[in-house]
Amino acid sequence: MSAAPALAPPTAAPGPARSPRLGWCAVLAVTLGIFCIVTTEILPIGLLTDIGADFHVSDGTAGLMMTVPGLLAAVAAPTVTVATARLDRRLMLGALTLLLALANVLAALAPVYWPVLVSRVLVGITIGGFWSIGAGLADRLVRPESARRATAVIFSAVPLGSVLGVPAGTFLGELAGWRAAFLTMGVLTAVVFALLQLLLPPLPAVRITRLSVLRAMCRSGHTCIALLTTFLIVLAHFGAYTYVTPFLRQVTQVGPGTITLFLLAYGAAGVLGNFLGGAAVTRRPHATFGAAACLLAAATLLLPVLGHRPLGAVALLLVWGTAYGAVPVSSQAWFTRSAPHTTEAASVLFTASFQATISLGSLIGGVVVDRTSASAVMTCGGAVAVLMALVVWVHFARRVEWP
Repeated sequence: MSAAPALAPPTAAPGPARSPRLGWCAVLAVTLGIFCIVTTEILPIGLLTDIGADFHVSDGTAGLMMTVPGLLAAVAAPTVTVATARLDRRLMLGALTLLLALANVLAALAPVYWPVLVSRVLVGITIGGFWSIGAGLADRLVRPESARRATAVIFSAVPLGSVLGVPAGTFLGELAGWRAAFLTMGVLTAVVFALLQLLLPPLPAVRITRLSVLRAMCRSGHTCIALLTTFLIVLAHFGAYTYVTPFLRQVTQVGPGTITLFLLAYGAAGVLGNFLGGAAVTRRPHATFGAAACLLAAATLLLPVLGHRPLGAVALLLVWGTAYGAVPVSSQAWFTRSAPHTTEAASVLFTASFQATISLGSLIGGVVVDRTSASAVMTCGGAVAVLMALVVWVHFARRVEWP
C-alpha cells in the first residue's frame, strides 16, 4: 500500500502505549467513520433523479442536497474545531457520528423536501468537524513509523465511498427506494459510533487550534496557492459530477442498473488514483496535481462528444475517477507543505475550502443544468479544470520554495 509522506503530520505526542494491532483497529474505525461521511455526502448523486421525482422538484433543486452540506461544512470546520479545541477528540468524533446517524434517519423519513435539506445541514456540520479532527489523528493512533501509511488508509475512505457507498446506495435505491439507502446509512453510522467508542483510546487535545493561527495561515502565499488550486479543481469536479446521473440518463440513455455499474467503475478507478497520487505527490507535487487536473479536464470535455455511447461514457468515467482519486490526497499534501508545523489548522483550511467549493460547484452546476443541459455542465467543468492546470504550471515555473 503506497503512502503519501507529505500527508503525515509531525508527531506532537509520544507514540501510543497500546499494541500496534489496537492502534490499527482504531485507524480502521476512523476510516469507517469517514467512509460513512463521504458516502452520505455524495449519496444523492446516484439518487438525484429519483429524489427529485418523489418531491416534484427539478434536478437543479435536488442538487441543493449537495450544496447545503458543503456550505455548512465550510463554516463548521473552523467553528467546531476552535470551539472544541480543548475537548477529548474521541468524544467529539463520537458526538459527530451520532449526528450523522440522525441526519440519515431524518432524510429517510422526510414527508416533504425541506426536512431533507435540514438533514443535509446536520451532514455538513458532521463533515466539517469530523474531517478537521480525524484527518490528522494517524500519528496518535499508531507508532510514528506507521503514521504515513495510516494516513493513506484514512484517506482511502474518500474513493471507497464512491466505489462501495454510492453504487451500493444507488442499487439499493432502485430495489427498495431511495429512502432505504439513507436508512441503511443511518444504521451503519450507528455501528461505526460503537466501534469508535470501543477502539479509540482517550485523545485529549494536544494541539490547540486558534483563530489567530488560521488567520496567519491565510496570509501565507503558499496557503493562498493551495486554496486557489483546491478551489478550481473541486469546483470543476463537483460542478460536473453532481449531475452525472442526469447526463447518463439523458445523453448516454442508459438505465438505472447500468448507471450503478458505471458509478462502480468510476469509484474503482478512484481507489487506484488515490494510491497512485499518494505515492507520487511527495516526490512530484506539481506534476501529480497538474496531471489530475488535465485528466479530469479531458474526461469532462470529451463526455459530450463521446458520451453518447455507453462504451465511450464508461471509458471517460474511468479516466475521471482515476484523476479525481488523486485530488484529495494532493490537495491535503499541498496544505500540509504550506504549514508543516500546524497540521490540525492545515486540516481545518483543507476541509473548509474543499467543502465550500463542493457547495459552490453543485450550486453553479444546478443553475447551468436547469438553464442549458447536462452536456453544458460537463463542458464548463472541463474548462475550469484546464484553468487549474495552468495555475499549477505557473506555480511550478516560478520555482517557489515550500516552507
